[in-house]
Formats: sequence, C-alpha cells, structure tokens
Amino acid sequence: MINSVVIVGGGTAGWMSASYLKAAYGDRINVTLVESDRVATIGVGEATFSTVRHFFDYLGLDEREWMPECSGSYKLGIRFENWREPGQHFYHPFERLRTSDGYTLADWWLQEGDRSEPFDRSCFITPALCEAKRSPRLLDGSLFAGGLDGSLGRSTLEEQRSQFPYAYHFDASLLAKFLTKYGTDRGVRHVVDDVTEVGRDERGWISHVATREHGDLTGDLFIDCTGFKGMLINETLEEPFESFQDVLPNNRAVALRVPQDDQATTGMNPYTTATAMDAGWIWNIPLFGRNGNGYVYSDEFCSPEEAERTLRNHVAPGRDDLEANHIRMRIGRNRRSWVNNCVAIGLSSAFVEPLESTGIFFIQHGIEQLVKNFPDERWDPALADDYNNRVAEVLDGVKEFLVLHYKAAQREDTPYWKEAKTRALPDGLAERLAIGTSHLLDERTIYQPYHGFEQYSWITMMLGLGHEPERPRPSLAHIDPTNARAELARLRADADELVAALPSCYEYIASLNS
Repeated sequence: MINSVVIVGGGTAGWMSASYLKAAYGDRINVTLVESDRVATIGVGEATFSTVRHFFDYLGLDEREWMPECSGSYKLGIRFENWREPGQHFYHPFERLRTSDGYTLADWWLQEGDRSEPFDRSCFITPALCEAKRSPRLLDGSLFAGGLDGSLGRSTLEEQRSQFPYAYHFDASLLAKFLTKYGTDRGVRHVVDDVTEVGRDERGWISHVATREHGDLTGDLFIDCTGFKGMLINETLEEPFESFQDVLPNNRAVALRVPQDDQATTGMNPYTTATAMDAGWIWNIPLFGRNGNGYVYSDEFCSPEEAERTLRNHVAPGRDDLEANHIRMRIGRNRRSWVNNCVAIGLSSAFVEPLESTGIFFIQHGIEQLVKNFPDERWDPALADDYNNRVAEVLDGVKEFLVLHYKAAQREDTPYWKEAKTRALPDGLAERLAIGTSHLLDERTIYQPYHGFEQYSWITMMLGLGHEPERPRPSLAHIDPTNARAELARLRADADELVAALPSCYEYIASLNS
C-alpha cells in the first residue's frame, strides 16, 4: 500500500493538494507538507474557471464559508478590451449558446442578427449582467439559474454536464492560509522548514527530503509544489521542460495590489478584465477591498521598468507607494509531470500566461487525476502514463486556445502585435482558423481532448476578436427564421429581467462579509 505522501512546497498548489488528498482518503494515508517561511509564493493566480466549484464541493466547503476569508468575489466571465481595436470590448462568459432549429444563436446572429450590436450582447445573457455589475445571486442566496445550483458532491471538473454561470476571484495567499487550517484540522502534518537536500535510492527514486531543523522526511509518494524551481521533478529527477515560448512569447509579468476603499460607491465588476497593451496585456481582478492587477508581457518588446511604469499609469496613477512584484514566468510543461514516485503539480508541472485564468484549473486537474490514478506498491506504469497523457493533453489544448487569441486579434499597431501574426502555430490551429473563415466551429472541430474549453468558448473568441466566417451558413437561407428571431428576442428580455431583479455584485459580496 502507498500510505505516505510528502508534499514539498505550500502555496495554493501545495495546500489544494494536501486538502484534497485528505478529503479523498482521510486517515488511510498520511500527508506531510513541508514549506519554507523564507520562500514567497507568487500569489497572483486569483481568477478561476467555473469548474473550481467541484473542488470546494469535494472538500465540503460552502462558498459563504471560505469567500469572506479570502476576499472572494464573483466572476461571470472575462472582458477583453482593445484586442480588436481601441475602445472595443467583448465578454467571454460562462454561458453556453442557446440553439434554435438545430443551430446556435451565433449562427443565427450571422444570418439574422442586428450587426450594429456586438455578437456577445446578442447571443448571451452574461454581458448585460457584467455591464450592470450584477451579482449572480439574489440577497437570499438563491442563484438566478436555480436549476444549476446545489452541491455537486464528490465529482470532478470533467464531469460538469451543465455550464455553471460563474467562477470566483480570490486572494490566492489567503486561500492557501484557509486551506492550511482545513488540512491540518484533518491530520495533515505541517512542517515549516527549509529543504536542504533531496535523497534518492538505488533506483533513482526519491527516498526522502532532508530539512534544516526536522531531519529527513520520508514517504512513498512525493508531490513537487516548489513552483518554477521544480526542485524535485526538474532539479533532482532531471525531467526535461518543454517550452511554449515559440508560440507564446510572454515570459514576464509585474503585479500590483491596489486597495479599493470606495467600492460601496463605484461598485465591483463581476468579471476579470484583460486589456491589450503595446507589448502584452493587463489584468484586473476585483476582490473585496482591493484589486489585483498585472502586466503580462514579452521582454523581447518591453523592459521590466517600462512594464511597471505602464502598469502604474494604467491602474494606480500617483500610487508610487504600492510595491510592484516582478515575476519571471516559465511557459510550457514538463515532458512528464509524473516521474517515478514524484508528481509535479502547479507551476512545477506547467504554466501558461494567465490570459484565461488557467493556473488554478491546472492545479485542480492535476490533483483530480492523481486521485484517479493513485498507485499501490506495484507502481503500475500505466497509471503514470494515463496521468501524463491527460495532463499533456490539457496543456497542449490550452496552448492552442491561447495562441488563437493573438493570431485572431485584429491588432497590428505595434511590433509586438505585428509579430503575433507571423509566429508559427501549434498543430491543428491553422486548420481550425481556416474552418472559421467558412463557418463556426463545433464540437468536432475544436481541439478534441478535454482541455477545459468548450465549443462556445472557441466561437466567442473568434467572433469577439474579429475572425468571422465570410458569410452565414448557406443552409440557414432555407429555414424559416421565426423561431430564431423569437429566441434572440427572448434572450434580450431575459437579460433585462435579470438586470432589474439581481442586486449589485458589491451589495451581495458585502452582505457575505458583514
């Protein structure tokens, strides 16, 4: 039996792993987490997918319990600003497209829609809620889409059958602190110490980690949560890291935490904002009491000093007292994230720029797959192979989806954006872009293995960025559009009704924190 797990590194990845393993296996396995109090966590991964609710439900945590402890707020989608042209924006929502007579409303919008109104406002409810800064929940706690509410129990993100309408923003360092208490209350041994050496046995497998004050920590399975350092997976086991920088060149970020003491009057945006800039893009993540902001860029086109100056001018002019956090990002994935008796989760496994808030998603997916493929004393290699294949498929799919953002974006006004149009493409993306000039993608023409993004996401980004089919599907000209016109009108009426009924995002979040 494998009954002893040692996690090296804390932060979001370490404590999500420790908490999930304890929720899954209880006292049947011993979990030790060792972390140094001298190693700062990056702590900027504050926006999530809607599927993160599977993680919290698996742990038995209600959002009203953890959100106030983590400065949490709601995320209905991502607002992309200036990617098509200055002053233009569109939303990538957590909302599947409605259909009429076998075609999506996006197809019908191309045929029948009011082209003076943006695609996303015509085909989704969410943009209206975002523009009005609405909460997805009424003050009594009920969800506007009541049929989607309720606990998911012990389910995984790949089991999400219905699209839940929101995700979360939270302070990643506060979530790690919250999960530290959750894990230690359930038996996780927490060792605060420096790891000075990683020991290996005669097979080359990890036998122990040596600490400065607590001696050797031995285990059967070791989880590497040491961030970009990859202390176990890369430095000790020498697993190769495969860079994505040939297609995703953004390799640096600078972040600022900006206090917000006027949210009661200005309100709170229920969405992440990604604003295209001369050499990358700036994120804005609204939390309760502060905003998280950062500039993601390529150092081929922008210096750290210039990036910091641009960020400060954009999000906090005059606030030179705010400390900037400069981050070097390792973009890509390990060839394998499970090697021998070591599994890398989080930044030590893989990372792409946080354009679609994938950091927490990668952690969650890695943990779930580890539990699914948890080994015994035979160390069946097929389990590790399955794990590595699934992790690789997710990363490669997200890579392709992110490259789409740059290739399809209409901007070509700076050297950075001009170069984005000439870079090589991942396998398959060129074909998808070609299809997208003829007709909208469907379930069979998007990247096939599970990677977290559905058909509606691919369609939304293509249309929002300006990569439209040259004409509507010819078949629609032979179908009576009455039902489609009624559905487009019904969607608008539903949006207006919800805007009138729902409280503001700030009002609801403030009620949770009162």
